[in-house]
Amino acid sequence: QFPFGRRLPCDIYWHGVSFHDSNIFSGQVNKFPGMTETVRKITLSRAMRTMRDLFPLEYNFYPRSWILPEELPLFVAEVRTMKDSNPSWKPTFIVKPDGGCQGDGIYLIKDPSDIRLTGSIQSRPAVVQEYICKPLLVDKLKFDIRLYVLLKSLEPLEIYIAKDGLSRFCTEPYQEPTLKNLHQVFMHLTNYSLNIHSGNFIHSASANTGSKRTFSSILCRLSSRGADVKKLWSDIISLVIKTIIALTPELKVYYQSDIPAGKPGPTCFQILGFDILLMKDLKPVLLEVNANPSMRIEHEQELSPGVFENVPSPVDEKVKVAVIRDTLRLVDPQKKKRKDTHCILFLRDSLLRAVSAFCIIWSMKDKQHKHHSLKLSLKLKFYLKLGLCQSPEQAPGASEAPPDAAPGPEAALPSLCLKQVFPKYARHFSYLRLVDRVAALFIRFLGVKGTTKLGPTGFRTFIRNCKLSNSNFSMAAVDILYIDITRRWNSMGIDHKESGMCLQAFVEAFFCLAQKKYKALPLHKQVLSLLELCECRLAALHGKRLVWGCG
Repeated sequence: QFPFGRRLPCDIYWHGVSFHDSNIFSGQVNKFPGMTETVRKITLSRAMRTMRDLFPLEYNFYPRSWILPEELPLFVAEVRTMKDSNPSWKPTFIVKPDGGCQGDGIYLIKDPSDIRLTGSIQSRPAVVQEYICKPLLVDKLKFDIRLYVLLKSLEPLEIYIAKDGLSRFCTEPYQEPTLKNLHQVFMHLTNYSLNIHSGNFIHSASANTGSKRTFSSILCRLSSRGADVKKLWSDIISLVIKTIIALTPELKVYYQSDIPAGKPGPTCFQILGFDILLMKDLKPVLLEVNANPSMRIEHEQELSPGVFENVPSPVDEKVKVAVIRDTLRLVDPQKKKRKDTHCILFLRDSLLRAVSAFCIIWSMKDKQHKHHSLKLSLKLKFYLKLGLCQSPEQAPGASEAPPDAAPGPEAALPSLCLKQVFPKYARHFSYLRLVDRVAALFIRFLGVKGTTKLGPTGFRTFIRNCKLSNSNFSMAAVDILYIDITRRWNSMGIDHKESGMCLQAFVEAFFCLAQKKYKALPLHKQVLSLLELCECRLAALHGKRLVWGCG
């Protein structure tokens, strides 16, 4: 452990909370820059809303959300409209502080007027969401699922999901929300950190019982009741991939700011905690994403008043040790070196075979070449003796290892608990990555390396290079659009460290331009059409510059 950081190079840096060391120039870091900010409740809700605007059916797994205090009037108006159109609708909402964790500050309401309008709502913004009133119950208790997801790489995108997770249970039998039971946190909130303080919390050594169980035990139980567990897993994988796709644009902006392209720096990976709720019909609903999921494999047990000891938790150990172990196996730099060496040797062997075959054909074709062919074959045999290339018989894996050979480091380990889902299923989801392409344009025109906001000059250059201004949309109108959107986003309290247009504001401006240019199309086709136009014109401009450079 290096409490004050480490300056000597190493293969893997494992940071406790967030990426915060700007002096790392190589190796791999277990945190992405900006991940903590990207998965905060407000930022996540905005990202999911953007994706739902583009693809309403694909992003219906996240509850409808409003951001407080800025959207309080909108929240009040929309709830009133929905109640007027359907008088029998009796909704419940859940209020979550933006930076809250472990259930801190969460409460339920039945009406917008019940929001606690204290001074704290201004200093501590929150998200209010529709509460899922009909969750799946096990033993009459509400529960959620903590799934561990490894984001191994951002570019190219590579995602793994752990094959098992944790099911965290409430400690009081569930009833649908009423004014009488709204405040019963042990009934409605599944947070382990809250329920651990309940007198009904059960610590169990079994994965199938107690207040914390393995997700696989729940799946076995559902399967025995005839539930389609394969479809459930497929829906969960889809939810995870779509959520990561919604988060990557923001992450890429932070990444290029902390680790600019062309400069030495580490690569990143990160284990995320996805909190998922199952509805009665087994539809998974995303509750939140945790950038720093707890990896503790023990819990505190009170021996006497005020005296605690740490006791092992078999359920936590079974799931979390496998996740950490297999993450390290996947990012192991030595494994990559072994793989690269094997590839080089394989290429040498292929070259040897090709040249040998060429020598035979050449000598058969013309007797005059026989002498040269023999010389070439002798040279190859000489290289083999030197070890500069290997014969097929010497190649790794060409023959079985002797029975008494020592097993490799991987041989003693169980099979990987982490399953790759992207790029494995990329062809099913690539069409959703429109905002990723918008973010690429944003990053291209940032200009100054290390910044996360676009200045007015950068925005004008983007418009000019993509040839988006015309008689109906002058450069003066471009400036007005920039000022209006930037001012509004800055008034929301979005990162005042830098001045300029943030990514979310640029996305809004891009959508606005797409709607102006392609009025008859649905939004996702408008955005796609404008993206293709911009990318085509920028590619043509780049081609011209290359020609000018050559000239």
